[in-house]
Amino acid sequence: MRESKIQNIKKTVRNTMLAGLIGFGIAAPTVSADETALSEIYHVYVDGEHIGIVDDQQQIANFVERKLENLKEETQHSEYTYTIDENITYVPETVFTAQTTETEVIDYLEEELTVKVEASALIVGGETVGYFANEKEAEQVIQAYKEKFVSAEVLDRLENSSESEAISVGESRITDVSLTADFSTKDEKVAAAEVLTVQEGLTLLEKGTLENKKYTVAEGDVLGSIASKHDLTLDQLMELNPGLTEDSLIQIGDELNVTVLKPFVEVIVTEEQKTEETIEFETEIEESESMYKGDEEVKQEGSDGEKEVQYQIQKINGKTVNKEVVKETVTKEAVNEVIVKGTKVVPSRGSGDFHWPAVGGYISSHMGERWGSHHKGIDIAGVGDRSILAADNGTVVSAGWDNGGYGNKIVIDHNNGYRTVYAHLSSISVSAGQTVEKGSTIGVMGTTGNSTGIHLHFEVYQNGSLINPAGLF
Repeated sequence: MRESKIQNIKKTVRNTMLAGLIGFGIAAPTVSADETALSEIYHVYVDGEHIGIVDDQQQIANFVERKLENLKEETQHSEYTYTIDENITYVPETVFTAQTTETEVIDYLEEELTVKVEASALIVGGETVGYFANEKEAEQVIQAYKEKFVSAEVLDRLENSSESEAISVGESRITDVSLTADFSTKDEKVAAAEVLTVQEGLTLLEKGTLENKKYTVAEGDVLGSIASKHDLTLDQLMELNPGLTEDSLIQIGDELNVTVLKPFVEVIVTEEQKTEETIEFETEIEESESMYKGDEEVKQEGSDGEKEVQYQIQKINGKTVNKEVVKETVTKEAVNEVIVKGTKVVPSRGSGDFHWPAVGGYISSHMGERWGSHHKGIDIAGVGDRSILAADNGTVVSAGWDNGGYGNKIVIDHNNGYRTVYAHLSSISVSAGQTVEKGSTIGVMGTTGNSTGIHLHFEVYQNGSLINPAGLF
């Protein structure tokens, strides 16, 4: 149809040119230039192709303007600046007789002109993200993206203030907001359907796509196979579908998000933060040959110090990727704790020369028959100091309550064939496995178990046989 119209137009043009030649006296009566008024016509070209002749180029401009205004009203996009994609040019010619083809030219333009929008392309990292109605909207997309991670007030402060005041303890301040790639804008003509809103542009920057791809669960599907089918890890699939876990039961017909979101660009937020932190004290150990191994005492109490620490924190799309110390000031020094530990070793083998197991006192009951039963040891009473002492070096075999009537009881193996037993104690100050030295305190005399009063019941065994303790002192 277009080719037929062009042929008709060209035929009209030839007839017009022939009429002009006749007007110059070829095969026609001679006419004086003074007798005929000259007129100017315009040859119309679209992208270099001749489409007809008009006597006033303004009528073409008016037609194009009306076409664009009508389209703006029809689409209700008052913010768009419509334009035509083709280049219309005019070549003037002065003729005696003007024969034009306005109708054909208008018809051609009505059907063949391509209307586009003068848009602003948003280019990020060298790649076009999308087209927007104007440069302002393209920049609003970037602004809106940044405002997902910082406030508009912060962005305004960074843009309009160069001050860098010191921050106080407990405060934080954003010092820079940037993108992981450069962005720019460029004027282009595009189809109206390609123009995006600010919100659509924001979605593109965030996700890399405007549409989330969905997958409908089919028979035999499990989470692992669905993830593998879409080049996802199981963790990625669960991240794309909040509430989904490895133990979730999926049903045939369920829809799952399977689009891996890859933002076009990410927002880098640099922040400084100042905190007060504790400097934990350290513990120093000193050794003492005058103290027994296993004994220790605190020579100096430790106390924590304090320091002010200034950090620089970098976040990308809200996730912290780096945190480093910029400055550190000690406001209170820590005091180390000093502990003295004994190194003196207590021999675990007894000498065989027994020490009286109490501080003074006397034997109130001897070994032998007593009250119709055999008394296995001696009872020691009448003391001012109730401390119970180890009769010789040795290892504590047991220390605790005895259900056989002894009450609190200690048994010491002297590792030389002797064992000693201490009973009816009110308290015990040694534990099983501990090495004790002859004459050291192991408990306090009491009246626990089957006892007629405060005293120490003391037994001695040699190679497993009970012997009379009274003959050992």
